[in-house]
Amino acid sequence: MTISINRRTFSIGAGALALAAAGFSPARAQQAFFRIGTGGTSGTYYPVGGLIANAISATGAAGVEGLVATATSSNGSVANISAIQSGASESGFTQSDVAYWAHSGTGLYEGKPKVDDLRLIATLYPETIHLVARADAGIKSVADLKGKRVSLDEPGSGTIVDARLVLGAYGLAEKDVQPEYLKPGPAGERLQDGAMDAYFFVGGYPTGAIVELAATNNITLVPITGPEADKLLSEQKFFSTDTVPEGTYKNVGETKTISVAAQWVTSAKQTDDLVYKIVKSLYSDETQKALQAGHAKGKLITLQYAVTSAGIPFHPGAEKFYKEVGTLK
Repeated sequence: MTISINRRTFSIGAGALALAAAGFSPARAQQAFFRIGTGGTSGTYYPVGGLIANAISATGAAGVEGLVATATSSNGSVANISAIQSGASESGFTQSDVAYWAHSGTGLYEGKPKVDDLRLIATLYPETIHLVARADAGIKSVADLKGKRVSLDEPGSGTIVDARLVLGAYGLAEKDVQPEYLKPGPAGERLQDGAMDAYFFVGGYPTGAIVELAATNNITLVPITGPEADKLLSEQKFFSTDTVPEGTYKNVGETKTISVAAQWVTSAKQTDDLVYKIVKSLYSDETQKALQAGHAKGKLITLQYAVTSAGIPFHPGAEKFYKEVGTLK
């Protein structure tokens, strides 16, 4: 990923030199770089981030003039917020629960400094909690994970936080399973080899890694339902009920579960004008068509959904746009 960004930067630099030689001043070019931290390449954040980056860049049909946006792979929600804090990234995708905890200094961020300047660009789509298991592992409920080999995802991801909450709701602690800490791609490989019984993944369905796994292996999705799930929903308001439709993954029936929201966040340090233009580009007809054609979750990235699950303040640039179009008052 770094190599491609460097090459692109080099080509832009060469273009700027050519313009200067032709009598254009660099000031007129006004390139703006805007990185979007996503997640692992086998998840949903990465392909959706790539679609958005292509659409809002100056080369997109309704892109922002002078903007070069890039989607970068990462460890997910927590890592993306850290990158925004440090200035290593201009923006990133995160789960709604992780964004709320970071801004309020609660939950995962208890005892840590609040990320006071974290701001919301848009709520994108629901992120489903997948609990994937080998069909022959005998796992019918979350409670059946006791003593099993279970991947909770990598440290720094939002998935690991929610996996712990789900385990706790069913009376299990991390020590009650044989935990591993892998992204869905490697976890799926270990499950395929019989070295893993189940793994958690939080992301929009269908996710590529699970589609590929289900194509050649007998898997099941474990439901997250019942009084335990109901209690979790009442205690953690960022969770919602969700259903993975039958046929989303090969030979996997309809599965009741829960979800959080995928959000695109940035820093209050980003200029109002730039964020306004980015949001305007995101919800243009041209970008909406590209998102709908490019990924199943792209159909859910709508103007109406953009202002839901807002547990942190909107960036003023985004807020200005939403008020103009009437989705915020």
